[in-house]
Amino acid sequence: MTEADCTGTPLLDVRGLVTEFRTEAGPVRAVNGVDLRVEAGQTVALVGESGSGKSVTSLSVMRLVRSPGGRIAAGEILFRGRDGRVRDLARLDQTAMSDVRGNEISMIFQEPMTSLNPVHSVGRQIAEVVRLHRGVGARAAWSRAVEMLSLVEIPDARRRAESYPHQLSGGMRQRVMIAMALACDPALLIADEPTTALDVTIQAQILDLMRRLQRELGMGILFITHNLGVVAEIADRVEVMYAGRVVESADVDGLFDAPSHPYTRGLLASLPVIDHAVRASAGRSRLKAIPGQVADPRHPPPGCAFAPRCDLAVAACGSAMPPVERVADSHASRCLRWREL
Repeated sequence: MTEADCTGTPLLDVRGLVTEFRTEAGPVRAVNGVDLRVEAGQTVALVGESGSGKSVTSLSVMRLVRSPGGRIAAGEILFRGRDGRVRDLARLDQTAMSDVRGNEISMIFQEPMTSLNPVHSVGRQIAEVVRLHRGVGARAAWSRAVEMLSLVEIPDARRRAESYPHQLSGGMRQRVMIAMALACDPALLIADEPTTALDVTIQAQILDLMRRLQRELGMGILFITHNLGVVAEIADRVEVMYAGRVVESADVDGLFDAPSHPYTRGLLASLPVIDHAVRASAGRSRLKAIPGQVADPRHPPPGCAFAPRCDLAVAACGSAMPPVERVADSHASRCLRWREL
């Protein structure tokens, strides 16, 4: 749904992505017609509640949706590689995709303890990635692993490379995951809630680290999160997902200043306000929650999926899917009543 005015070919251009899973009740669309773009050097945040389709979108880009139950049913995932060629990742064979995955596109997962192999040192695991994609010898790969651990600010990197995952703190393990993801200088980094399991102090350090590395390396970042506080810190653009669709797309300032979809407004209103004076002026004495539950993807409503939870919904909202409407430059919304917000 992206309305961004982008010059040239984007690094990642997802068009009409549909990802579905086979169930006893028939195919269920977890991602239903998603459009989004990521430019080189840009951070795009994909936000929404659990079950909105964020992680499935990222796994679809990486071609990691489990088969035979899951599949990309429609759409294009256009990626501009290092050589400048644009390829549709949705149609690459597994051999070609293996060359892209971990090399030109890397991914950081939410919980590093489940992503790192407990029986190998962290240095060996990073070195294996380098050997696989760069074809270098063991000594050069190990040197690269130590270099990457130093790059992500792990002290005494040469000694820490010999450590096993259980010997490191949660914050250090996440730094190891970032080092592994960046070891082959990817053009695109996908970060799936990489700070959720960390305390706020370590979370801030990891976000600062990612911003610094992005400036130094010029990579694009697709950042998946449900935390709008993190979005405000790291994102250039925001894509808000609900029930498998992008419902609002905007630059980060435009989204926070003038949200143009009731769901986005609900997410922002649910943020805690610490300042008593600000809370009183906004008439908020208690934390505001969005009523109801995320739409069941097995039985999607005929119109806007958010309509059953929306206090602005009218009859037309439940009869047909609202079109994407341009709100302003670089800002679009999938809502019939966005002008009344």
